[in-house]
Amino acid sequence: MPNIPRFHLAMPVDDLDAARRFYGETLGLEQGRSSDTWIDWNLHGHQFVTHLAPRRTERVSNPVDGHDVPVPHFGLVLEVEEFQALAAKLTEAGTRFVIEPYVRFKGEAGEQWTMFLLDPAGNALEFKAFADDAQVFAV
Repeated sequence: MPNIPRFHLAMPVDDLDAARRFYGETLGLEQGRSSDTWIDWNLHGHQFVTHLAPRRTERVSNPVDGHDVPVPHFGLVLEVEEFQALAAKLTEAGTRFVIEPYVRFKGEAGEQWTMFLLDPAGNALEFKAFADDAQVFAV
């Protein structure tokens, strides 16, 4: 396997069973190694770890394109077809979105589909897909 840069991200969760259901069943991520206090997940080739930790209660957001974007959050840039399939899967599962799937910056540089949701521990997740991948870092 070639040496491709990958990120490692650790997120606090307050219930590993709920994390297992959400990340494994709802999002469909492959589970890797685990213990009584953490679970490794394959997030499109990146190592994503849920660590057992107390719940945080502070909520902060920043305005972006008329929506209150939760901060902090992490996300994944998908292909448009992958985004649409995930949005449909999450909608069918009855997911309560922080920001429902929509097109942000329509007709502008960086036009993208985006959606925000919370995992069972309250961690904010964003999934997005650019109309043109060449504009991921457009100014």
